[in-house]
Amino acid sequence: MSLIKKILKGLVLLLVLLLITLYLTDTDYLIKAVKTIYLNGYTTAFLEDYKYFDNETVNNGKPQPWPNHKNYNAVSETEQLNITNETYGTIAFLIVKNDSIWFENYYNGFDEDSPTNSFSMAKSYVSGLLGKAIMEGYIKSLDQPVCDFIPEYCDGLSAKLTVGDLASMASGTNWDEAYYSPFSITTRAYFDDDLRTMMLHKVKVVEEPGKRFKYASGDTQLLGMAIENATQKKLYQYLEDCFWKPLGCENETFWQIDSKPNDMVKAYCCIASNAKDFARFGKLYKDYGQWNGTQVLDSTFVEQSVTPRFTESPQYGYGWWLYEKDGKSFFIMRGHLGQMVIVDRANNIIVVRLGHRRTPQTFIGEFSEDVDVYIEEAYKMLAHVTQT
Repeated sequence: MSLIKKILKGLVLLLVLLLITLYLTDTDYLIKAVKTIYLNGYTTAFLEDYKYFDNETVNNGKPQPWPNHKNYNAVSETEQLNITNETYGTIAFLIVKNDSIWFENYYNGFDEDSPTNSFSMAKSYVSGLLGKAIMEGYIKSLDQPVCDFIPEYCDGLSAKLTVGDLASMASGTNWDEAYYSPFSITTRAYFDDDLRTMMLHKVKVVEEPGKRFKYASGDTQLLGMAIENATQKKLYQYLEDCFWKPLGCENETFWQIDSKPNDMVKAYCCIASNAKDFARFGKLYKDYGQWNGTQVLDSTFVEQSVTPRFTESPQYGYGWWLYEKDGKSFFIMRGHLGQMVIVDRANNIIVVRLGHRRTPQTFIGEFSEDVDVYIEEAYKMLAHVTQT
């Protein structure tokens, strides 16, 4: 018995020393990371992790349900799509044709109303909120200095940083986009309970801004902070007013914040919604910023957003990924683990895929095998009805 007591005392002492070390080294956010992720059986953020964080509610207004297409669910998934869905844990697959639901299915206990984490698809919304802030006169243009809204970015290279640089991932900051490292700033941002302070202390401009594309979630976080300071509105409230209600979303949504006392939105990620409501933002951009005859977002801004800023980086515009496949041009909202809203403006088609996993990437932003499968198989399904 005395041996057991000694072992228990040793474990308690070890735990105390570990906690002290975490606080002394400013890595105590790892406690929340372990509790939220690893103790739930995951190794990274997961679809329903919003339940373990503080959130702010984004309310919906009068719902505008999508109409069903005349060929609604006329065909089933192709064999290859079924295999891919099962392999990567797809929970929602949606095809919108001519602004009507052409196909929808939900898997693994999820349904059309199930909220799941958008991850980085939220970046497209934040870029859109930038466009709205410009449209409403809170921000002058994409070229306005971040310094005008965040005084901590008024010295040295930081003074050259613009809101457009942030939206196009060209900040030149020291941000390290490493999802699986417990010590990366990306991990810290996800679990830190004072995100604003962390950003201002940790994120530095180390290269000339506006010169090259480098994917960095911190850019969108700073952009969200700038928009809040420019509009004097919380980002979740601005989303509700500008897009969630005007686009007739059918469900309220949740946007993760760092903590209730600080109320800082994780602007770079973490809107919990469903496939049909995510698809609405794709439709807005497909239609050059119009919704039911109302110009919700400036058409020039929309078109600039889905056009590459840098010729050497044709895969990114302002908050949107760009992709060419089989002679078709797509602009895409993308998120960690393979969340996607894929827009084909020329053919009036939107494909949404939500799920637990994706094909491993060899570099950030790679369009890997599963992206091609979702596109190819969706068009096979559409062609099958056309032929019959």
